[in-house]
Amino acid sequence: MKKLVAEFIGTLWLVLGGCGSAVLAAAYPELGIGFAGVALAFGLTVVTMAYAIGHISGCHLNPAVSIGLWAGGRFDVKDLAPYIGAQVLGGIAGAAILYIIASGQPNFELGGFAANGFGEHSPGGYSMVAALVTEIAMTFMFLIIILGATHSKAPSGFAGLAIGLGLTLIHLISIPVTNTSVNPARSTSQALFVGDWALGQLWLFWVAPIIGAILAGLVFNYLSPEKK
Repeated sequence: MKKLVAEFIGTLWLVLGGCGSAVLAAAYPELGIGFAGVALAFGLTVVTMAYAIGHISGCHLNPAVSIGLWAGGRFDVKDLAPYIGAQVLGGIAGAAILYIIASGQPNFELGGFAANGFGEHSPGGYSMVAALVTEIAMTFMFLIIILGATHSKAPSGFAGLAIGLGLTLIHLISIPVTNTSVNPARSTSQALFVGDWALGQLWLFWVAPIIGAILAGLVFNYLSPEKK
């Protein structure tokens, strides 16, 4: 239960910090954070939680990460459903807090609410195929980073930084394409508040990250100098 509570809190923080920077700060050009600031915010949520709860739950914060770690032989299949449930609920709680804060502004409009999308709902108007390939590739690389940085032969103590910086880079690449998911819990939390098109396109932001994560788990399991 402590592990699940940690995953709930961590995913809440990821959504509140990452999506919050997009909804609250990036909406004002004069603040100057832009795409780069949002990308850094997502990375910082992972870095901070990696050192806060990594020793408790492993700090997955993401169903794709849990599935990728399972595919790589690092996570027990019996823990998948509980972890994913805690992550989704944590993401929803983070989105709810963000909604309460954002709606406190007199001229509040929900808009995209940092939801993920493709086609006309992609920030750059990218197609469904482009979004699918992007999410698979970015999640694949994210899991390669995670599996490598947390390996027993990797330098100890630096995994959180590598993973957080990796997520920052992923956002710098893919925000224009899909608003960056690589995390079904993060996508679900925002889509539930936006409804309509966001729920209609949510399938891609579950399917693509899971495919990318499983591929990464299998590939790294092959590359790894030792299985653990």
